[in-house]
Amino acid sequence: MVRRGNIFEKRYPNTGDFVELAKVWNPDAISILIKLVWEGYDLLVSEFLSQINFDGNEEQLERSITQALVLKIHQVKTGDEPFLVLQEAYEFETSKSAQAQPPQYDIAFILIANDRIIWPLEAKILKSDVDVTEYVKEINNNFLTCRYAPFSSQGGMLGYLFSGDSNKAFSKIATEVKCRLNKDPIFPNRDHRNSDHQRIVPSGKPYPMNFRCCHLLFKIIAMSTNNISSVDSI
Repeated sequence: MVRRGNIFEKRYPNTGDFVELAKVWNPDAISILIKLVWEGYDLLVSEFLSQINFDGNEEQLERSITQALVLKIHQVKTGDEPFLVLQEAYEFETSKSAQAQPPQYDIAFILIANDRIIWPLEAKILKSDVDVTEYVKEINNNFLTCRYAPFSSQGGMLGYLFSGDSNKAFSKIATEVKCRLNKDPIFPNRDHRNSDHQRIVPSGKPYPMNFRCCHLLFKIIAMSTNNISSVDSI
């Protein structure tokens, strides 16, 4: 079935890159965005996960952790940010057909000035530091094909790490994706890495070719954030 366009295309026929538009608000916009995620994680651990006894075998684990995280991100937002945060938001731009369900992001930072432009975060459960198959598929099959984040030169992956060493997980991810993972100087004390890629942009589409994937690994079980300092300079 031929696509007829959606309401977001009609309302915002002209689009730009989320990263560059957000920087008009603040040159450190993406660092501020990611800082919200890390601070949300701190609250998730201290106010939620540390208060329950669970073994990682609960139902709907990925979705329920993500929902709890989104609520904590809302708690640390100031309200001045140029984006909203939603769980399970659709990416209508890359829907395959008029009737197909569009791709759906686990967490979406949506630009208030243009609802069509989204900075997404995809979450995956990592039962161990070698359990990265599904995590890697999201990068190769979705981010690097522009199916995800078509209007953003950046996006992110969340790995909910239940056991093992985060450095080993990063090494495994780098090997499987065939990329280099670099430490982020803004978040030196976090399990945070960045990788830079050139994406496959569909013919005739204005999507950014150069793409940065931010990798955040969240230790979930028996983790305390009391000794983790947030970034205060942003």
